[in-house]
Amino acid sequence: MLQRFFIFCSGADTAILDECSPGERTKYAGIGATVFFTAVMATIAAAYALYTVFDNYYSAIFFGTIWGLLIFNLDRFIVSTIKKRNNFFDELIQASPRLALAIIIAIVISKPLEMKIFEKEINQVLLTEKNEMTLANKDQLALQYTPSVKALETEIEGLKNEITDKETEVNALYNTYIAEAEGTAGTQKLGKGPVYKEKREKHDAELAALTELKKTNAEKITAAETQLATLATEYKTKVADTQPIIDGFDGLMARINALNKLPWLPSLFIFLLFLAIETSPILAKLLSPKGAYDLKLEEQESALKSWVVQQKTQRDVLVTTDRDINNKVYADIAEEQELYDYKRKKARELMQMQADAFYKKQKSIL
Repeated sequence: MLQRFFIFCSGADTAILDECSPGERTKYAGIGATVFFTAVMATIAAAYALYTVFDNYYSAIFFGTIWGLLIFNLDRFIVSTIKKRNNFFDELIQASPRLALAIIIAIVISKPLEMKIFEKEINQVLLTEKNEMTLANKDQLALQYTPSVKALETEIEGLKNEITDKETEVNALYNTYIAEAEGTAGTQKLGKGPVYKEKREKHDAELAALTELKKTNAEKITAAETQLATLATEYKTKVADTQPIIDGFDGLMARINALNKLPWLPSLFIFLLFLAIETSPILAKLLSPKGAYDLKLEEQESALKSWVVQQKTQRDVLVTTDRDINNKVYADIAEEQELYDYKRKKARELMQMQADAFYKKQKSIL
């Protein structure tokens, strides 16, 4: 039962193989087994690749099965259409398009399985890329807020400097009127005279202005710091909103690109393995000697071809003979006087009817 299934997978004619030796049936069962297991590997590869796209087991299995059946049908068609000839180079030329198709199929099958085999390494590459993308995303978002943040920080620094400058000025006035009272500067008279009073009033006025300035600037600084806090919150919100996009950067194309960044030698070996599996049925047909199955198939096809040629030749002879007979019959009829007189009479009647109709039409017009 299993042998007949694999023979079916090889695309061979079971009716002809039943007349061949067991060794011939074993050979085609081996070719069919290769076709079958290649389709199984294609199903697994496609299912994994589609799972990375749909993230759903049922969709991946469904479409992966369809892809596996497609590869099975293509391989079976390729193997079954290769005919053994008497010249190896003719067979190679015949198989060259099928070999090219087999190479393409091997590439398509091997790539998803490479991604599964090197999944941990690919995840490491993707993690590095995600970290770089996260840092780059934060820098790009920060550029949107940098001018506003710098302007607010400059404003706060200016307000604080304004208070500091005012405090320095008030302290200087304080030292001036104290020195006047002590007689160590100014008029150098000990005691609180008119000059002292004038300097004290000036200091008190500036101190009141400083107090008012501190109150006003404190309100402005608080408002600016509130704006800075709002900008910081907006920045963190945008970073949080865009982070899921970066975290989801692990689709099929991203994994293929990550795979291409890994060392190429292991991937090459896996590709060569699948190339050998995919082309092995074709190579087996090319390298195997012409067996009983090939001879019986060639005999059957040549017999059918001879029968078709014979039938076509007979139809051509029949058409030619029938045409010659018809020409001879009509030539004999054309020489009969009775037929000539009859057609002459009918032609005369027809011309008379045409003349009468023309006369009536002209008369009606007048």
